[in-house]
Amino acid sequence: MSTYYTHSLDSLPLTDSEKQAVTKVMAQYQFRANDYYLSLIDWENPSDPIRRIIVPHPDEARGWGALDPSSECDYTVMPGLQHKYSDTAIMLASDVCGGLCRFCFRKRIFMDGSEPAKVDVPEALRYIEGATEISNVLISGGDPLLLSTARLEEIISGLSAIPHVQFIRIGSRMPVFDPYRIINDPALVKMLGSYSRPGSKIYIQTHFNHPNEITEAAQKAVHMLQRAGIILTNQTPLLRGVNDDPEVLADLFNGLARMGVPPYYLFVCRPTTGNQHFTVPVEEGYTILQAALRHCSGPAKRARFCMSHATGKIEVLGVTEDQVLFRRHRAPADKVAGEIFAFPRNPRATWLDDYLDTEADSAEALQAESAALDLPDLCKTCGAGVPRPN
Repeated sequence: MSTYYTHSLDSLPLTDSEKQAVTKVMAQYQFRANDYYLSLIDWENPSDPIRRIIVPHPDEARGWGALDPSSECDYTVMPGLQHKYSDTAIMLASDVCGGLCRFCFRKRIFMDGSEPAKVDVPEALRYIEGATEISNVLISGGDPLLLSTARLEEIISGLSAIPHVQFIRIGSRMPVFDPYRIINDPALVKMLGSYSRPGSKIYIQTHFNHPNEITEAAQKAVHMLQRAGIILTNQTPLLRGVNDDPEVLADLFNGLARMGVPPYYLFVCRPTTGNQHFTVPVEEGYTILQAALRHCSGPAKRARFCMSHATGKIEVLGVTEDQVLFRRHRAPADKVAGEIFAFPRNPRATWLDDYLDTEADSAEALQAESAALDLPDLCKTCGAGVPRPN
């Protein structure tokens, strides 16, 4: 089966009024999908979760959020290469995806007039080779599996030749968006398997967001990768109208466990521009997760509930009668990694910033926290102050 990609709504079974309603959204954010993924939509159901993931919605035009809510720009050491945590580098190897999720936190790289996001691979390899503290590299994008197999191998081969790079991860939604990219290219699977060695594995971090994405084709693609020795894990944001129901989330986690793909992270949806209608308050999200886990066995209940904040990866540890407990799961400043802290409950909070002193300006409070943790100054133009929902 070949896959047809489209950037136009014309081929979708939408009414003229539905297309007209997203004119403003389409002028700001791109649309991209393919016939396989669109075939998963029940077009008779306007609330279909796959439709919500991939088809533009008028709510995206709300003036809310930031284009770089995690301040990735502050940790970018050269175009397309991030070094936020001492042992990890992120290479943006592609600026194309199999489909553009409407909640994408990097939608800025797909917007007209955006600066080039793809990495200069030889220059990035030189940086990584010189930064001996880097033990692993995440190849991301865009979607690296949309590169040609030969081009992807150049990157993996270069990284594998660096002695202190112990393992490589690939962030890809292609097992979900277009499993035929894997099924129809045995050379890709063979190449990846050749670099996934006993003491240095290749990981693919994929993104199943709803049980309806776990199709026979997706299962076959996952199985092919696993048989080649690739380790797969899954991460998903908690999304309003997609997987914010305990039963749906439990079905997703259990379906992943059946495939042998451990749920890795359940992310708080980032407050990216246009994402307000996807957000779930932190405390509600924690309650949803706990309710879902009651219907999961051990292999299905591994996900950590985290947010990728400008100051690090923050895990939501628990909710008491009057407090929310957090832990710095990952931190740019090693001295505070693992630190546990708490804030008074705020049922409307959708991001860590909302728990900061309500009398202080959010951006100023974040700048003060960054200084206290010896972190880089947060960017003042791409997401330091995230507007709160009304």
